[in-house]
Amino acid sequence: MAIYEWKGFDSKGKKASGVIDADSPRDARIKLRRTGKMVHHTTETGGGSQARRRSRSGRKETKLQRTVRERVAAARGRDGKQRLNKKRLEEVGTFTRQISTLLKAGIPLTEALRAIIEQTPQKRLGMVYRSIRESISQGTPTADALALHPEYFDELYVSMVRSGEAAGRLDEVLERLAMFMQAQARVRNKVAAAMAYPIIMLLIGFLVVSALLVSVVPKITTMLEARGQVLPLPPRMLQITSEMLVSYWWLILVLSIFGMLVFNLIYSSDKGRLRIDTMLLKVPLFGDLMTKQSIARFAQTFATLLRSGVPVVRCLEVTKSVLGNRLLENTIAAVREKIIEGADIASPIKESGVFPPLVGYMIAVGEQSGELDSMMEQVGDAYSEEVDLATQKFTSLIEPALIVFLAVLVGFIVLAILWPVLQMAQTF
Repeated sequence: MAIYEWKGFDSKGKKASGVIDADSPRDARIKLRRTGKMVHHTTETGGGSQARRRSRSGRKETKLQRTVRERVAAARGRDGKQRLNKKRLEEVGTFTRQISTLLKAGIPLTEALRAIIEQTPQKRLGMVYRSIRESISQGTPTADALALHPEYFDELYVSMVRSGEAAGRLDEVLERLAMFMQAQARVRNKVAAAMAYPIIMLLIGFLVVSALLVSVVPKITTMLEARGQVLPLPPRMLQITSEMLVSYWWLILVLSIFGMLVFNLIYSSDKGRLRIDTMLLKVPLFGDLMTKQSIARFAQTFATLLRSGVPVVRCLEVTKSVLGNRLLENTIAAVREKIIEGADIASPIKESGVFPPLVGYMIAVGEQSGELDSMMEQVGDAYSEEVDLATQKFTSLIEPALIVFLAVLVGFIVLAILWPVLQMAQTF
């Protein structure tokens, strides 16, 4: 079967389009005609034709690996990481929960995919699922079929599915993966919510101050100068700032854009990103929050991969991509190299000086007891709670600090405006 994209009219005569599985364009038209749709154009998408090309002449694995590598490289940014936006993460999470539930109910994978395709409203997402189903129907392993769409399924996801498929526990692995994605989303949303409030407050404060400086201050200072009154120091400071904003706003905008481009250029380099990420972890409150979030993600990901049967070395290689900080990533890469040389996990973690000592000790206990996955899960749960506490601490301290800062700033502007007006009123 192939996947066809069609355009035509529905039973009410309105324009309609979509995708359908069929053996040929004629078969696609017949199937659509049975549902009351009139088709005037069909186009075969890449899914079916690519699957047939991959199944030819014993070169299936080589061509498949090359296709996966090319698509993963295209989905990665300049820093070599696959990036999934929030919407796609939610879509993948919903897909994972649904496919896990259907598999646990005893429904075959291809039929489970068919059921999900029928209830997927998004056209692009439906085409992705159809392509996956078509590849699996042609004999492609599930992990490889998912790896052909790295814009939705990252390296972590594919590695877990590959291990679950090899162990014959794909439904369990998908269920564990769905729970893991939910836990990661909760931690990520808590940190995002903690950062949203101060950013909104600063933005509103900036707009209010700019409006006062651009519209109110020039009128007051012009009126006072027209009366021949000498401006005190605070109003003169506001007048100079207001004139700069009005006359050189374009220069400020250009310098801001230039500064962002320079920062992006520095951050895109390995040395620059390492230096910036190291500095971020040392920022009071914010650095502590970021460190605990990264450790929680590391521990939860590591535990999930171990429980899914992924080898330790591969776990560290995949886990490195979820930390979001170059210093921590380099630390995990160094730990992985030492493990390959024959060391245990806990010793290089302790020696790194980046991870808290508690993490190293708990890993050592897990290695000695043979329950490293359970211990890492406990570490992840403990640091998820730490993220909650750090988030509450961050918001409880930053909110009053921002309120006081904005109150002092606006109060200074109001006082500087009223000062000469009051002086002028006293002269009458």
